[in-house]
Amino acid sequence: MQIVKITATGGRIVEADWLARAESVHRQLRPYLPAAYGKRMAEIFSSGVEMWVAVKGDAVLGVAVFRIVENTHVGRKLYVDDLVSDEAKRSTGVGKLLLDALTEEAHKRGCQSIDLDSGTQRTDAHRFYFRERMAVKAFCFTKSL
Repeated sequence: MQIVKITATGGRIVEADWLARAESVHRQLRPYLPAAYGKRMAEIFSSGVEMWVAVKGDAVLGVAVFRIVENTHVGRKLYVDDLVSDEAKRSTGVGKLLLDALTEEAHKRGCQSIDLDSGTQRTDAHRFYFRERMAVKAFCFTKSL
């Protein structure tokens, strides 16, 4: 397995073919993403978001979408918007590969932590996060508008 980095430069997606291959795996976590997936991801990338995909051969096995955030609570952190392994490849090291790569990247970028939110219903994911020495530090409150 290896990591492919997908970004946007000047409004153009770098590694657009991998983005197209990643869509089906990404939708396993975010099924409500719009039909114009590539266009939406380009908009998201324009705000500084990056996507890394775990691949083997031509297959995308996992997706990580993240950004670097500065805040008053932690300082600099790597915030993971999305972390998903293909349902057929779970418990095969895909999530660990991505999380380890993100941890290394966070160190390189001077981050004090890696943060992510996970829906309360995602108990399998929570077991993985606990195994990877992540802790529940806060509640996330949302108000839909």
